[in-house]
Amino acid sequence: MAVLARENEMSQKVSVRLPDGSQRELEPGASAADLAAQIGPGLARAAVAAEVNGQVVDLARPIPDGAGVRLLTKKDPEALEVLRHSAAHLMADAILRLFPRAELTIGPVVEDGFYYDIHMPEGKITPDDFPRIEAEMARIAGEAAPFVRCEVRDPDRDEVFARYRAIDGGHNKFKLELVDDIRRRGEGLSFYRHGDFVDLCRGPHVPHAGWLKHVKLTSVAGSYWRADASREQLVRVYGTAFFDKAALDEHLRLLEEARKRDHRVLGAELDLFSFHEEAPGFPFFHPKGALLFQTLADYMRGLLRRRGYQEVKAPLVLSEELWHTSGHYENYLENMFFTKLKLRDEKDPSVVHEVEEERPLAVKPMNCPGHLLIYRSRPRSHNEFPLRFAEMGLVHRRELSGVRHGLFRVQAFTQDDAHHFCTPEQIESEIGMLIDFFHEIYAAFGLDDVRVELSTRPAKSIGSDEIWERAEGALRKALEHKGVAYALNPGDGAFYGPKIDFHIRDVLKRSWQCGTIQLDFSMPERFGLTYVGADGQRHTPVMIHRAGYGSIERFLGILIEHYAGRFPLWLAPAQVLVIPVSDRFNAYAEQVTRRLLDAGLRAEANLKDDRVAYKIREASLKKIPYALVVGEREAAAGTINVRSRDAGELGESAIDAFLARLAQENAPGGSAPASA
Repeated sequence: MAVLARENEMSQKVSVRLPDGSQRELEPGASAADLAAQIGPGLARAAVAAEVNGQVVDLARPIPDGAGVRLLTKKDPEALEVLRHSAAHLMADAILRLFPRAELTIGPVVEDGFYYDIHMPEGKITPDDFPRIEAEMARIAGEAAPFVRCEVRDPDRDEVFARYRAIDGGHNKFKLELVDDIRRRGEGLSFYRHGDFVDLCRGPHVPHAGWLKHVKLTSVAGSYWRADASREQLVRVYGTAFFDKAALDEHLRLLEEARKRDHRVLGAELDLFSFHEEAPGFPFFHPKGALLFQTLADYMRGLLRRRGYQEVKAPLVLSEELWHTSGHYENYLENMFFTKLKLRDEKDPSVVHEVEEERPLAVKPMNCPGHLLIYRSRPRSHNEFPLRFAEMGLVHRRELSGVRHGLFRVQAFTQDDAHHFCTPEQIESEIGMLIDFFHEIYAAFGLDDVRVELSTRPAKSIGSDEIWERAEGALRKALEHKGVAYALNPGDGAFYGPKIDFHIRDVLKRSWQCGTIQLDFSMPERFGLTYVGADGQRHTPVMIHRAGYGSIERFLGILIEHYAGRFPLWLAPAQVLVIPVSDRFNAYAEQVTRRLLDAGLRAEANLKDDRVAYKIREASLKKIPYALVVGEREAAAGTINVRSRDAGELGESAIDAFLARLAQENAPGGSAPASA
């Protein structure tokens, strides 16, 4: 009987599988925290959360029998997300203590931190309030109250739900809207409590608030409830959190460095571009900015020619009917600009009438329909494939004033756009070529840290389930055959097809989504595109949308901050400034400048009646790569005195030797040789 009882006891144990394949047995109802304690006291202290069957959960959650479990510590990126999620709750608690009239909405984790959107019926929150909010957060963290998950089945009779409603006054319509949405979807309601604070939340969270010792509020901005400009305006408070002070200090240092590198500030200091109220959200490029813009475009054109692209140019304004055919009108209407015909009154010219046109027109938000029409202009054969059309295409997209941000978010921008038309058998080779192509583009700018995402069908889309499964499968196969590691980004594809997105990391370790490859089986079919195959029959081509920079304007903004305005020689709008020590040597300075211009360099001579030291400082402030000082000695010897922005004083040099030095540096991706 004793043996049988022991066997029954063992059969009731919960068995879990660890990442190394080993098995552990736990008591029924045991949690991830119990598992950590069984493995060892060090892990019990270090564990933050757990991944159970692929889902991150609290340490206190019971583990089901047969589950795969991975315990998360501060070394795991998922643990940092959990910490920041908990920090958002901590901040919300502190704000309610200091601003009792505030009403909470949502507080998600974002890259590098978290935010909370808050409705302020009266008063406001500014950065001046951050010190006292942070002090209150530190007091709450010091209490180390545990984060407790509460699942509510009957909100009308549940004490936790009553506390949730009462926490910010009891009349928070935003909370009620969220709860109603969840209940309509038939999902359960879960809340998290620490101390007296309760918030609607899926979780997970750190074991207790004592983990939240290294938290910092970073900025405040405006937002709208559910991103709808017709709804209530909210205050969005941003913050970040880390497991240790050193990591937080390093992050704050990088934030400060990012502020110094702000492309809007450097754009004004270097006289590159400006914005004006007469054209909100539309950049004006000054001479040096236009030169920089054109350098990027020309570099891309050279790469395109070597890969067999044919450059085309489509109109800026097309019929509204076309955008119905493409699907943009249905899926992109709010972001489009439409034209309107206005006529003066025949009897009273001061009166202007808006006239309904027989064929209303729209400004293009994307280039693809124009390329489809060019394709359709004549019969096509499989012998032409892959057919690659490219365009430096200017597009216009409406953006709310609250989300516009320098060159990063504008209402008019130029895409280095291209569309491939190919057979289904050519998809994989085209995608493989583009993956290599994009890595080459980014390497030229020292952007070697590239992350790839596969984005799948969004909620608003065109095309059948079969078409989407086929397209997503083709992209997945191309990535896997190429051996490219990628993350899955569900629901973030374009409305016409799935896509591969390229995220680059700059010198400040910030991630930027730039390049995209989008596979489209739907639009060629909607436009009636065909080609004659090897079998003599008509088929519908596959279309690949792609852009490497994304947009030239945004990529330029990224580069300004990446380089802090200190562009490499090949990109710099002004590459060399020639400085005579007095007006007696102006003629020689101009002679040197002409020699540099003849060699293809962007050179200028500063002939102003200023002191030499002032001219050299001006060259430094403008971040010009080279300043050449010429005086009596240099004029007599036919030489120059070279000062490098990056390497300092290089001394006297023959012009030919200087040009030879720059020949290597003036190529895309080139760098200055090491000083002797």
